[in-house]
Amino acid sequence: MEILISGMRPYLIVGSITLVSCIVFNILAKSYYKQLSVLFGLVVGYVAAYFFGMVDLSRLASVPLISLPGFMPYPLEFHGDAIVSVFLIFLVSATETLGDTSALADMGFGRPAKDKEFSGSIAVDGYISSLSSLFGCMPITSFSQNVGLIAMTHVVNRKAIASGAVIMILAGLFPGLGVILASLPDAVLGGWTLMMFGSIVVSGVHMLSQCGYSERNMTIAALSLSVGLGFTQTPQIFHIFPPLFKSVFAENCVAVVFLVSLVLSFILPKDKTKAEQ
Repeated sequence: MEILISGMRPYLIVGSITLVSCIVFNILAKSYYKQLSVLFGLVVGYVAAYFFGMVDLSRLASVPLISLPGFMPYPLEFHGDAIVSVFLIFLVSATETLGDTSALADMGFGRPAKDKEFSGSIAVDGYISSLSSLFGCMPITSFSQNVGLIAMTHVVNRKAIASGAVIMILAGLFPGLGVILASLPDAVLGGWTLMMFGSIVVSGVHMLSQCGYSERNMTIAALSLSVGLGFTQTPQIFHIFPPLFKSVFAENCVAVVFLVSLVLSFILPKDKTKAEQ
C-alpha cells in the first residue's frame, strides 16, 4: 500500500497544482480575464508535469510534418448486428446530446433550451458522425467536458467555439501539434476536469429543481443514478448478457441510465395536478 501511495504521489501533486492554479487565478483575476483560468491551470500543470517527468514528446521525431486524411480508407460493408448495435448506441448518444444541450443553454444563457436547438444539435451530431465515417473515423459525440468549460467561463460565442474547431483541425493536419496536445498528462487533465464535472453535476441538480422534487421525479432520478453508478463499478455483470447487449451497455453508464429512466418514466404514474386532486 505504501508503495502504491508513493507511486501515486507525483500524480496527486500535479493534479492538485493544476486545480489550485485554476481556482486561484479565477479568484484573483478581474473582468474577462477570469475566463482564462482553465488555460492558466493547464499551462501551470503542464510545466509541473514536465519537471516530474510525465511529459513524453519522443513521438515528435517520428511523425510527418503534414498528414492528410484519406477518403474511404475502408471498403463499405453491411452487417446486421453492427447496424443494430450502432443504431442503439446512437439513440443513447442522442440522449446525451439532449442533456448537454439543456445544460449548455441553462449555464450559458440562463434559460431552457429551445426545440430548434435540440433538433439542431441532434442533426449536427448525426451529420458529423456520417461525414467522419467517410474518412475512417469513429462516430462523433457531444462532450460533457465542453459543457463544464462553458459553465466555468460563461463564453458562448460562435467565433470562440469555431477557433477551438480550427485548432482541432490543425492538430489533425499537423501531427506534431497533435502530439503536443496528446502529451498532456492524465494528472493535469484530472485536476483540470474536477471543476468541470462538478459544474455539470450542479447544472443537473439545477435542472432537476426546475422539474420539481416530486415523488415521481425523485424516484426516477434516484434509481437511474444508483443503477448507473452500480453498473459502472461492477462491469462484470455484463458477462452473462449476449454480445449485442454488451456492446451497447458495457462500460457505458449513460446507456444504462437512459434505459432505466425511460422505462421508469413510462411505468410510474404521472403526478396529479391540483385540479385533479
